[in-house]
Amino acid sequence: FITVILGLIALDYVAVSFTETIKSSAPLFTVFISRCLLGEATGLYVGLSLIPVMSGLALCSANELSFDTRGFIAAMATNLTECLQNVYSKMLISGDKFKYTPAELQFYTSIASVVIQIPLSFFLVDISGVQKTTDATLFSAFILNGIFFHFQSITAYVLMDYISPVTHSVANTAKRAFLIWLSVLLFGNPVTLLSGLGTCTVIVGVLLYNKAQEYDRLKMNKVAEL
Repeated sequence: FITVILGLIALDYVAVSFTETIKSSAPLFTVFISRCLLGEATGLYVGLSLIPVMSGLALCSANELSFDTRGFIAAMATNLTECLQNVYSKMLISGDKFKYTPAELQFYTSIASVVIQIPLSFFLVDISGVQKTTDATLFSAFILNGIFFHFQSITAYVLMDYISPVTHSVANTAKRAFLIWLSVLLFGNPVTLLSGLGTCTVIVGVLLYNKAQEYDRLKMNKVAEL
């Protein structure tokens, strides 16, 4: 719930492309949180591969035409809460103490969201404005948005059952690279040369991460064979 709210606040102040670029730094948060909560160690090359991701993010932030401090803080806070959510989801799906299926986790988190959202709706939502709205297109957009979010959420839980939170974050970063340029094409967000270079640097960092993780995995297998 908090992740969604913070993400919407970020979109209210900065462009979609910039918001998604900020979220590309999620692997760094996940590495730290996974080490603290799950005890997952990260190899040297994997850690070094995150430097281009952070450098590209800094380059985008410094040259973003729609930069806004409030939007930047909200997007970074979204990173933190989303990474916490991913790590805790991994603990609930494939932990030693708990073992929920993705469908069960989706069910319980949906109930918790409803319990939180209903009371807050009376304070945050303009009920009178909603009642006066008769635009069928708008309601259809809300319904489709809810359906897509549901499948996005349960798909993430299914993936989390097979991969680590760090790998999930890096996969999300690759997805965000596509969203960045899609938003530029659809909404016409202006992008400077350095901002575009920063986005490309983030993508290169993701590719380096994948190579570094593959190298570390092969190295660990060789050590295990000895």
